[in-house]
Amino acid sequence: MSDLEATLAEGRLAARELMRETIRLYRLGDDGFDWSTGTDTPEAATVLYEGPARVKPSTQSRGEEVEAGEQNVTLREYTVSLPWDTWVTELPGVGDLIDVTTSPDERMVALRLWVTSEGFSSTATAWRIFAEDRS
Repeated sequence: MSDLEATLAEGRLAARELMRETIRLYRLGDDGFDWSTGTDTPEAATVLYEGPARVKPSTQSRGEEVEAGEQNVTLREYTVSLPWDTWVTELPGVGDLIDVTTSPDERMVALRLWVTSEGFSSTATAWRIFAEDRS
């Protein structure tokens, strides 16, 4: 193992130790209409990942106020770090959702974030997904 690989392995272990939240990353199903019953029947959500993560507010997020659906909301940016070796069958995309399900900081439980982008790197210590809180 090269020095670089050994350093990356140590960094990835340290990054994993900082992952104190548990999240659920998922994609909502399409809206549907059941013609036989006359009711809306949205498809089930597709879970892309459930497990440990580090959820951290962006240091450059200032909480931008925007109007959405005739109401003002504040957008706050977060970085969600997953274990570097996380494997998913489908990559998350813009608009997918992240729910914080457990955290040592009770104020974070039930935080809902919308995925805005993601970052990949062979020398990263974690897989980072960028998201925003739209509350």
